[in-house]
Amino acid sequence: MLCACTFQTKHRGYVFPADLESEIASIKTTSQLQDEIGAPQVKTIYGDTVWIYYGADENYRGPLKKTYTNRTVLLAWVNGNRVTQTRVLHDADLPHVMIDEGETEIPAAIELNAIQELFNNVGRFTPAGLGQ
Repeated sequence: MLCACTFQTKHRGYVFPADLESEIASIKTTSQLQDEIGAPQVKTIYGDTVWIYYGADENYRGPLKKTYTNRTVLLAWVNGNRVTQTRVLHDADLPHVMIDEGETEIPAAIELNAIQELFNNVGRFTPAGLGQ
């Protein structure tokens, strides 16, 4: 029981500088943004073009459910090669979102049953030792 009481924190996503707001205040172009922060994790495909950056600390506390702290989201509105607006959201600014345990359906995905999967893989693999 004692060995299950581990305390560990892992960083997920971007590691933002401590002075993120002042760092991004002078950014006017997407190339500057990529040089300072990096490539975005997500770009919106509907509505305004927004580049989204996310970083958080994932805390493990033994058998308890993992928690997230120091969550930070950087939103950058992009128009062509220009950054028109930026916004930084921290823990208190973010809504509490419940993550669904299900899977996201992929548009136009082909669903195969076990028999179809088996026949679909016939001929794809070579026997070991043939060097192909």
